[in-house]
Amino acid sequence: MKKFRGIFLKNDYEISLLREANQIVARILDDIEARIKPGISTMDLEERANDLCKEFNVRPAFRGYQGFPYTLCCSLNDVIVHGFPTQDELKEGDILSIDMGVQSRGFFGDSARTFAVGDISQEAGMLMQVTLDALHAGIQQARTGNDLYDISAAIERHAKKHNCSIIRRFVGHGIGARLHEKPEIPNFVPSRMPGVPLKKGMVLAIEPMFSLGSEHVEIMPDNWTAKTSDRSLAAHFEHTVAITKDGPEILSILDK
Repeated sequence: MKKFRGIFLKNDYEISLLREANQIVARILDDIEARIKPGISTMDLEERANDLCKEFNVRPAFRGYQGFPYTLCCSLNDVIVHGFPTQDELKEGDILSIDMGVQSRGFFGDSARTFAVGDISQEAGMLMQVTLDALHAGIQQARTGNDLYDISAAIERHAKKHNCSIIRRFVGHGIGARLHEKPEIPNFVPSRMPGVPLKKGMVLAIEPMFSLGSEHVEIMPDNWTAKTSDRSLAAHFEHTVAITKDGPEILSILDK
């Protein structure tokens, strides 16, 4: 595994292992999506995710990571990220962000999606769509010859175009044999900071988090759950992306 400015560049074999791990994450999230409806609890989803990790013979990446106690991050409505699963039942109109990671054969997969629970408001649907579209706008910039902040700029432009707030406290990251590697990938262009040229073999977990209100964050007494300070709705989407000679490859979407 080579390095460039402290960033691990993966070879084809290593990317194949990352693809395998991320395909498992995608399968688990697909299974969970099919179960989301009013009346189910996020603890039900947590238990299903644990069963699937055993079935796929992988280790949950988040459980025990820096003390996080669960397999899934279940972030409901005004929770941005790092929410705990609970026994509370989901209600019609909720939106639920689930972040999921696994370790398989020494490499990590990481992906997040925001789901609608039954019929949701037009505003909530707009927020989800804008956040997802911003993710894909950023992914399109993940090409050799571009700069890391080309990804950030594309995400930031899309948020501003649709009057959504970018949660600046949380950023994307490199991923490989460790869950979090260099570089950090902000969802905005930092001022007065040099960028990083994008190279073949970089693997990036790109993850915009937007809200309908404030960009500011409040951490709950559990020291994990992050809510919008004004309790406005938040959405979160994430894909793990490999930079190849032919452009970006999304590893966390199932192969057809």
